[in-house]
Amino acid sequence: MLRFALLSILAFPLAAQDRIGAVQVRVSTDRSDWRYEPGQPVRFRIIAVQDGHALSGIKVTYRIGPEMMPPKVDQTVTLTADGLTVDGGTMNEPGFLRCIATIERNGKIYRGLATAAFQPENIKPTQQDPAGFDEFWADGKASLAKLPIDAQFTPLPEHGNASAGCYQVNLQNVGMATAPSRFYGVLCEPKAPGKYPALLSVPGAGVRPYRGLAEMAARGIITLQVGIHGIPVTMEQSVYDSLGAGALANYNTFGLDSRDRYYFRRVYLGCVRANDFLTSHPKWDGVNLAVTGGSQGGALSIVTAALDPRVRGLAAYYPALADVTGYLRNRAGGWPHMFRAADGPRSHRSPDKIETSQYYDVVNFARRVKVPGLYSWGFNDETCPPTSMYSAYNVIPGEKKLLLALETGHNNIPEQVAEVQAWLQAFLKTASARN
Repeated sequence: MLRFALLSILAFPLAAQDRIGAVQVRVSTDRSDWRYEPGQPVRFRIIAVQDGHALSGIKVTYRIGPEMMPPKVDQTVTLTADGLTVDGGTMNEPGFLRCIATIERNGKIYRGLATAAFQPENIKPTQQDPAGFDEFWADGKASLAKLPIDAQFTPLPEHGNASAGCYQVNLQNVGMATAPSRFYGVLCEPKAPGKYPALLSVPGAGVRPYRGLAEMAARGIITLQVGIHGIPVTMEQSVYDSLGAGALANYNTFGLDSRDRYYFRRVYLGCVRANDFLTSHPKWDGVNLAVTGGSQGGALSIVTAALDPRVRGLAAYYPALADVTGYLRNRAGGWPHMFRAADGPRSHRSPDKIETSQYYDVVNFARRVKVPGLYSWGFNDETCPPTSMYSAYNVIPGEKKLLLALETGHNNIPEQVAEVQAWLQAFLKTASARN
């Protein structure tokens, strides 16, 4: 037995060690604020690191051009330990210039990017504001108002805590056709007697369950976190996975050929219906209501604030559905990028679909937002390109503040979330104190 153990040790010499580590491709601009004036040249720096040290002798491919557009520069060179600095060119009008760098290491592709901004506060939307916009949505809200809320509750004791009780709630909503539908969410309310401000939390894209915002409710805010698909929000994950891959795949373009049948009509009006419920809650303070969300939820935050005068403020992360027609003008458009493909099965560039988009584009709701709002995103977002988000932000007439986390893509960082949450709570509590 001892002889076998010794032979085993000899078969694997102590000096033999395998090594593995995360590889990062880091791209940066030559200005710390990532901002340039039109005509001012940009230089991008590229470096690849593993275990904190630069890699050398490997091939890097870098592509540079306006975000989401075909690159104007496409080069492959060898990286040294000192990294690589490349001329990125410039832009002669407001917009974003992006450098994406990729390397292959151990059979895997790694990538990094940086995005230079050129006077983004001067970006103007491409989307048209249709003459019948306000009448269309007034008619939609009138149809909704004819339907009773018909709130139905299911207790969720496992979702709550010592200071907050939670329930799945479903409400009557307008449908895709003539029949009504249901709108589901998780209500979390403070257990202590009193009157409280309310917060509507609207979701990002996809199909998933929700748990509610019990911690925020414990701090004295009535919260309602909703789903958008007219299905319960507390089922097993496998159910949502199946729906997302099947019946609800590509829901964001369902009915796009008609403003009356487009999928988001029921969704936008469902957010108003959620506010109908919140403002009827016996513990609501009667005045203070805010809305928040990210991506699709950022879009819904802006839409709800524009449609519903009861909303007093909003906080939106990287809003989607903004300036979706950008691609028709040879620049980046917002998620879900329905007009990016010029032809083929993924193309939606027909006149009826373009017309429908005018009634649902976040830009046209942003034009009508008059309440205070905090907005937050990064320059490296490839899902909701910053050009599309600035197109909406720049036309908001109400009080607004932009919180930038420059290097982030379609995600947020803890510091960003903490500041947005603090702003929301202070806004609601301060407003409540004023009243």
